[in-house]
Amino acid sequence: MSTALIIVDIQKDYFPNGKMELSNPESAAANAAKVLEWFRQNHKENIFHVQHIASNPAMGFFLPNTEGIEIHEAVQPLEHESVIVKHFANSFLQTELENQLKEKGISKVVVVGMMTHMCIDATVRAAVDLGYETTLIEDACATRELSHQDHVVPAEQVHYAFVGALQGMYAEVSSTEDFLHQKAEIL
Repeated sequence: MSTALIIVDIQKDYFPNGKMELSNPESAAANAAKVLEWFRQNHKENIFHVQHIASNPAMGFFLPNTEGIEIHEAVQPLEHESVIVKHFANSFLQTELENQLKEKGISKVVVVGMMTHMCIDATVRAAVDLGYETTLIEDACATRELSHQDHVVPAEQVHYAFVGALQGMYAEVSSTEDFLHQKAEIL
């Protein structure tokens, strides 16, 4: 079975001084970089960077022709690595990702990136719905605090609520360390 890494939206707008700063994006990006390095050594032809570019300026971030859309240097794509541009939360929706995975005979995907509660959730669910065996590296993902009316949900609770919802039915959830020391050996 062939396995691919999908790195979702690790872009500058999510980092300090960006237009949509997340909670601890540096830590998540550092872990994503470790997973990326493992793939570069073991499955270098199966790396897919996903870059969100807003099609609607009302989104307020990831706007075309801004520094914020640039992929963060921690996971900067190499020349031969695929970059998939998306305009929706789901990395598969109206993109070439599924076609490129099929062309390479991919049956398993490992997902890392940002934001846990939005694009990671949508991408993991879509991957499973499309038939891919999916692993989510939870500490290689980041999110932000959310609010509804008078209720504020801290970023850590948002993150673990979404990770917990994905665990089992949608994905095998792993830490970077566990993936690199256990799961990676069987891929």
